[in-house]
Amino acid sequence: MGEGYRIEPATRADAAAVAAIYAHHVLHGTASFETKPPTETQMAARLRKVLDAGEPWLVARDATDEVIGYAYASRFRDRPAYRYACENSVYIRHDRRGEGIGRALLANLIVAAERCGFRQMIAVIGGAEAPSERLHAACGFVEAGRMRGVGRKGGRWLDTLYMQRALGQGDATPPDAEPE
Repeated sequence: MGEGYRIEPATRADAAAVAAIYAHHVLHGTASFETKPPTETQMAARLRKVLDAGEPWLVARDATDEVIGYAYASRFRDRPAYRYACENSVYIRHDRRGEGIGRALLANLIVAAERCGFRQMIAVIGGAEAPSERLHAACGFVEAGRMRGVGRKGGRWLDTLYMQRALGQGDATPPDAEPE
């Protein structure tokens, strides 16, 4: 896919690598409002929940098959009316940021989420981090709202930025088979 990496569906065996990538961001950044990294077991449960729902979870692997980033989309909220909206997450191993891996993951995730029948993708950007905002804007997302000072981490108040992108036909047409 990219130079020195490829994008493919995650497997349950990727939980440890995913947990390690996420732990760094939890401990050293504001993208996640978690303050304590989930354990490998907890991350495995999150991965399993997404995969069992038939939703996309992708990983980027380097030439040695090591996971260097991941992205997934899961239903935005549990209530039935939200069934066509998903929320995405994208995390890149801290020493591989800036190589286009995030953009490749997100572009592939958009296609995979469309295939799952989602019509809207929502990015909930903790800390309103500028690199994540730029990534999402480059992939067609627009700002949908901002909640000011809703998180506190690292001794400061943090905003949450919502960005949104239509998938496929978005809300221009009804879905093919809409259950009641």
